[in-house]
Amino acid sequence: MLALLFRGTLAGLTVGLLLTPVTVAGQRGASVSTNSTSPGLRTPDGKPDLQGVWNFGNITPLERPAEFAGKEFLSDADISAIEAAAAASRVDRAPEPGDPGTYNQFWLESGTKVAGNRRTSLILDPPDGKLPPYTPDGENRRAARAAMAKRPPAGPEDIALQDRCLLGFNSGPPMLSGAYNNYVQIAQFPEYVVFLTEMVHDARIVRLDGREHLPAHVRQWMGDARGRWEGETLVVETTNFRPEGTAHPLRTAGRLDAIDENLHLIERLTRVDEDTLNYEFTINDPTAFTKPWTASYPLTKSRDQIFEYACHEGNYSMPTILRGARAQEKADKTPSSTTP
Repeated sequence: MLALLFRGTLAGLTVGLLLTPVTVAGQRGASVSTNSTSPGLRTPDGKPDLQGVWNFGNITPLERPAEFAGKEFLSDADISAIEAAAAASRVDRAPEPGDPGTYNQFWLESGTKVAGNRRTSLILDPPDGKLPPYTPDGENRRAARAAMAKRPPAGPEDIALQDRCLLGFNSGPPMLSGAYNNYVQIAQFPEYVVFLTEMVHDARIVRLDGREHLPAHVRQWMGDARGRWEGETLVVETTNFRPEGTAHPLRTAGRLDAIDENLHLIERLTRVDEDTLNYEFTINDPTAFTKPWTASYPLTKSRDQIFEYACHEGNYSMPTILRGARAQEKADKTPSSTTP
């Protein structure tokens, strides 16, 4: 279920056709050159221009590692050591005996660079860079999801959203760096903004026209997003998530498995300069965490084009996974021939 990662001239033709900006007041809508001569990097209707393909891959951990306790920012020496270790880990090695192996490094795009803000963690609030405590319901949800992942799946619903190709493991929302496909294309219009992540096929249409959120009983995989401008910052509020919560990178090791349908997500995007977009998000889920928490990191402008990710629900692996689960259950019930 890998995307095609050969970034060439044909990449993104379909996306380009789908996301070609509309005309605003007789001009090429929401499309403006992002060179140093562009006054304020703005769209024709005067809003900050957030458009383009942005890379959100980085190796900064979500939570602050123990060795950096009490330290908010990395030194030059810290960054050199971390990035050298990351580069060394990106060398292909033979798998351990009994391990069939997985993708080689050619297919991985997690990067070898820490986030450009030099923070020791993506989390900036709480100030210790750690997730706040889980609620009792959140702890129970994490345990239930961990137990479900260890047993043979009874059906597709027992399989992770990213394995079912319903959501990309780094597309969120919120967006968090994963093993590959850490790209998002933003297209901007007067009444809405579109976020198309390269991972899977996830496009979020954020309305800016002031309408209310959907009724509470209407739940969506990526929630229901509404946006507004606060000065130079685009603020996106998303509610109406499903009970499964939202997708998250495997590298978070289940730490976000407490999130559920009560998630109220606030994202803030601010154009810093020609090549930088600051991304900040706040998770407020009162049945998952004891208090809200906030993370932030910069996105980098890319001259690459994004690719179609040919993943879809009911892909070839799903029947194989379920057949394997039934075979495992049958084997577990069959007495061993060596049993007295």
